[in-house]
Amino acid sequence: HPRMLSALEIAKKNGARILAVNPLPEAGLFKFDNPQTVRGMSGIGTHLADEFLQIRSGGDLALWQAFGHLLLAAEDRNPGSVLDRDFIERHTHGFEAYAAHVKDLDRDAVVAATGLTWGEIEKAAEMLATSKRIVNCWAMGITQHRNAVATIKELVNVALLQGMIGKPGAGLCPVRGHSNVQGDRTMGIWERVADSFLDAIRDEFGFEPPREHGYDSVAAVQAMADGRASVFVGLGGNFSQAMSDTGVTEPALERCALTVQISTKLNRSHVVAGTDALILPTLGRTEKDLTGGRAQRVTVEDSMSAVHASHGRSEPAGELLRSEVDILCGIARATLGADHLVPWADFAADYDRIRDRIGRVVPGCEAYTEKVARSGGFTLPHPPRDSRTFPTASGKAEFTVSPLEVVTLPEGRLVLQSLRSHDQFNTTIYGLDDRYRGIHSGRRVVFISDADLRELGFADGDRVNLVSEWTDGSERRADDFRLVSYSTPKGCIAAYYPETNPLIPLESYAESSRCPTSKWVQVRLEPATR
Repeated sequence: HPRMLSALEIAKKNGARILAVNPLPEAGLFKFDNPQTVRGMSGIGTHLADEFLQIRSGGDLALWQAFGHLLLAAEDRNPGSVLDRDFIERHTHGFEAYAAHVKDLDRDAVVAATGLTWGEIEKAAEMLATSKRIVNCWAMGITQHRNAVATIKELVNVALLQGMIGKPGAGLCPVRGHSNVQGDRTMGIWERVADSFLDAIRDEFGFEPPREHGYDSVAAVQAMADGRASVFVGLGGNFSQAMSDTGVTEPALERCALTVQISTKLNRSHVVAGTDALILPTLGRTEKDLTGGRAQRVTVEDSMSAVHASHGRSEPAGELLRSEVDILCGIARATLGADHLVPWADFAADYDRIRDRIGRVVPGCEAYTEKVARSGGFTLPHPPRDSRTFPTASGKAEFTVSPLEVVTLPEGRLVLQSLRSHDQFNTTIYGLDDRYRGIHSGRRVVFISDADLRELGFADGDRVNLVSEWTDGSERRADDFRLVSYSTPKGCIAAYYPETNPLIPLESYAESSRCPTSKWVQVRLEPATR
């Protein structure tokens, strides 16, 4: 993950050991050439990963169950040396059921699911067993699977075994690349907002907010496709290219009576228009915002729940550009009227007035305006981290039990995971080169092992069509990709998104979280005709 490499470099210099788990041997896992240091510019760089487990896509749940199994076995051999018994007894619930589940783990099933040798897994588990502080980091490689939530629960289980929550220098770290992915949820941007949050809005503003739940991204596409939703407003982003099942998503947008895109730059979604369509260009976060005749600032929250102010310094791209806050407040005022209970015009004129209300509505944001004015901002409270208290039914951290599944593929089939290139930020593609992986002047490529090339009768450089296959018998296609011989586990291939998004049906998403399964797509390869 590009944004965390500098943090890993610092950790390494401070004596940390790094265990990398990934289907592909990504360049940043091994040597980081920091362009902001002499060492990095010279090409010497910093070697990061001490151990690398080249896991099969989707094998992480099995791997972390194996880690739990081995940690418990090590504790049995030398009581008091591995597990944090005091933490388990005082702060957790469900340990006995979890321990019984992983004690009799099927090692052959783990090896089949992960593609690793048992010796490799034991060596990595030894790193955990001998470490006093451990941080578990993950990103979309974990979250974009059908069993993603269960997998994350397994990471939590192993952290709980060793008391790695609420301990300085340790913890769980879901890495997010974009400011305010975390902050949106903190501010109530959720289709299933809790009643307590809605109660606080009611008490602050004097109106009863709607209580029915809304749509997540998958349900939103379904609602537009079915005609149950007729207006789409996109606040930034590139929805048609970010979503799975492009062949369903784009027609769903086009069925809308109105599509509105509030954006800093043009993208594909702007031409996937409803009956009426608006593009409302807005100021970017790096541009000066003088809305209301004063220098305004926005606030952002990062993956670590740290909140800070952000001031634009660049001259705006155009003198007529309005800020996102001004646009949204203007829409609300025009829709609800100037005498609405919410003072939309005042909010647009002074963003601190919004922050004052946030301080009275959002838990943990008391005195919000004053806190973000401080240099460096502030960090939101987090009970598990701060005091080892847990907002669960038991009042303790919960060990969970999840079944170990080994998914077998029919003969001649492969598992595709999608990823981004070096010259890409989310769905924005800046160029056709990928310095990470040695690809130049093209994006329709498939990374595949030499073993799979030989077995399937293809050669490096051959052109193929990708055909995804699903349990309901449906198929989807993405045509004309070039095969690239690459180090990846047998049976696992990789290609870029959004080019491969059409292969994933809308109905294929992670259980509970409903995140599209972009890291597990069963495909077959067909020779392309040109």
